[in-house]
Amino acid sequence: MDIQNTQIASRKHQGLEKKRLLNCAVTDPNKILPFQYPWARVHYKTGVANNWTPEEVPMQGDIELWKRKDDLSDDERRMILWNLGFFSTAESLTANNIVLTIYRHITNPECRQYLLRQAYEEAVHTDTFIYCCDSLGLDPDDIYNMYIKIPSIKNKDDFVINMTKSILDPNFSTVGTKNIQRFVHDLVGFYVIMEGIFFYAGFAMMLSMLRQNKMVGVGEQFQYILRDETVHLAFGADLINAIVEENPEIWTQDFKNTIVENIKQGVELEYAYTLDCLPRGILGMRADIIRQYLEYIADRRLERIGLPKQYDTANPFPWMSEIIDLKKEKNFFETRVNEYQTGALNWD
Repeated sequence: MDIQNTQIASRKHQGLEKKRLLNCAVTDPNKILPFQYPWARVHYKTGVANNWTPEEVPMQGDIELWKRKDDLSDDERRMILWNLGFFSTAESLTANNIVLTIYRHITNPECRQYLLRQAYEEAVHTDTFIYCCDSLGLDPDDIYNMYIKIPSIKNKDDFVINMTKSILDPNFSTVGTKNIQRFVHDLVGFYVIMEGIFFYAGFAMMLSMLRQNKMVGVGEQFQYILRDETVHLAFGADLINAIVEENPEIWTQDFKNTIVENIKQGVELEYAYTLDCLPRGILGMRADIIRQYLEYIADRRLERIGLPKQYDTANPFPWMSEIIDLKKEKNFFETRVNEYQTGALNWD
C-alpha cells in the first residue's frame, strides 16, 4: 500500500495522474467543474426534470374500487398486495445501498450529485407506498413484513443482500483488482438485478391494471416510479461501463461469466415471484408471458454492460417498451403526458 501511494503521489507530481471514478488521488469531491463524466450530469438533469410527489396522483377512485368487494377479484387483490409488499421495502434497501456504500467509494462530484438525486427519488418512492397503504386502508404490519413472511419476496431481497454484503463492510476498500471486481459485481447487483430485473415483473403487472382502467391511481404511481427507475438503470450501466473502461484488467472471462450467471439467477428468482403473484393469471397477464418479458429485458441489461444475450426472446409487451424508452413526450394508453417537470403534470 505504501509503494502504491508513493507511485500515485509521484504520478500526481508529474501531472500524469488522470481523474478516475475509483482510487484517484487527484479527485476533489468538492470541485464539480469541469465535468469529467458528462453522462452523470445528464442523468441528474433528467431526474430533476422528472420530479414528482405521490400526492399529485388522485387516489379516490382506487379507494372506492378497493372497498367494493366484487369489482376486484381475489387474484387481482393478491397481485396488488404482493407488489406493494415487495416495493415498499425494496426502495429502502436500494436507498441504503446508495448512501452507505456507493456514495462512499465513488468520489467523483458529478456522480455523487446524481447519487444524491437518486437517493431522494428512492425516498419519494418509499413515501409513495406509505401513501398507497394509507389511502387503501391496508395494515402496515401486513405490507411491511411481507419481505420476511413471503418466501418469494424474501428470496429476492436475500439474494441482493448476500450479493452486496461485502462492500457494506466499513473496512472494504476498492484498492486492487479483486476489490474493484467486487465493487462492480455489487453494482450489478444494485442496478442491473435489483432495479433492472427485480422491479420489472411488478411494473408489468401493475401497468396492466392501469391499461384495464383499474386501480388507476396506484398504476400511475408505478408509471412514474418506472420512469425514475429507467434513469437509475441508465446511470448504473454508465457507471459500471466507465469503471470497467478505466480498469480493463478486471473484465476477465471468469468475471464476466459470474456476472452473467448472477443475472440469470435474478431472472429465475423474479419468475418464482411472478408465479407467486399470479398463480392463475389475470388481465392477460400470465406467469409464462412475464417469464418471456424477463428474458427479454435481461438480454437488454446484459448488452448494456457489454455482455452477450442469453435468451434471444422477443418482447411480449411492446407497450412496456414505449413506456421505458420514450422520454419527455409519450403516449400512455389513452392519456398523453405532454410535459412532466418540476412537479407539474399537464394532460390533454
